[in-house]
Amino acid sequence: MFEIEMKFRVDDHDGLIERIAQAGGVHVSRMTNEDTYFNHPCRDFVQTGEALRIRREDGVPMVTYKAPKLGVGLSAESDAANSAGQVKAREELEWRLDPGDQDGTSMQRLFQHLGFRQVAVVTKDRRTYRIGSDHAAMTVTVDEVESVGRYAEIECMLPTDAPTDEEVAEARGRVVKLAGELALAEAESRSYLRMLLEKLESESGEA
Repeated sequence: MFEIEMKFRVDDHDGLIERIAQAGGVHVSRMTNEDTYFNHPCRDFVQTGEALRIRREDGVPMVTYKAPKLGVGLSAESDAANSAGQVKAREELEWRLDPGDQDGTSMQRLFQHLGFRQVAVVTKDRRTYRIGSDHAAMTVTVDEVESVGRYAEIECMLPTDAPTDEEVAEARGRVVKLAGELALAEAESRSYLRMLLEKLESESGEA
């Protein structure tokens, strides 16, 4: 799968949820996500732009790898929405670990035995909505991230690991268009992990 995604800071979650409903959004789920991130023993994922995590959705474990992000190259009419952040486009691999690994502990021990280092745990309350038809549906998540704040993400998944430039550009355009319809303007290019680490570093420096 190939992920096209954009993140926004959101102060008024209730107002956003109302706009999602007005846009025809359907509530899919509300879950607590606990994401344990790891760094590679031989390369720095911060430098390469990769991500490796074990996610537990209400306790259900899955492993996720996100490849380095592609360049953006948005059109001029997308510049306003993209001024403070980026539409991220990259391959994503994800699969559930249960029932063989009931809580993700075995995968976590495997990573550690292979030299992967645990970086941090990001915990969030996530409400997920779907907008659009099955063949062109997009996902909007409304997130309350512990120690980080309130955000929303718009995601479009392409059912291939090697989309064409045209397919990526079309998906990016749809993400930016929906952001405008939902009045999402404060784009944020940083990941939740990066924002959490920056906050922890800042608090450590103040101590």
